[in-house]
Amino acid sequence: MESALDNVEAITVFVDDVAAGREFYSTVFSATIIFEEGGSCMFQIGALIVNLLARSEADDMIGPAAVAQPGAAASVMLTVNVPDVDAACAAARERGVELVNGPMDRPWGRRTAVFLDPSGLPWEIAQELS
Repeated sequence: MESALDNVEAITVFVDDVAAGREFYSTVFSATIIFEEGGSCMFQIGALIVNLLARSEADDMIGPAAVAQPGAAASVMLTVNVPDVDAACAAARERGVELVNGPMDRPWGRRTAVFLDPSGLPWEIAQELS
């Protein structure tokens, strides 16, 4: 029986402050909390589960691999596809989000903007251009 790795269901984000992340994801994404305990808070965002896990708990998940230290450069970016980037950015700003860049048209046929969560995880808002 072949096992394909083609059904990504969740992403775990190691965060410095679970409470700040909880507030951010609840406010910015209007995300539903599906589990919360101690150093973890899980949200359902569309078909994806985003698990915020306290960086101090990450060793148990990925050890003996190293956990990036706070402030380390980003190594992953998540993208949310929307029908209108400008409208989504305006709504995000109303929720207190500061954009890192954009909105801007990209040469690969998308209009994008980027913002960061409280732990520095970049999120891209993207729209397919005609």
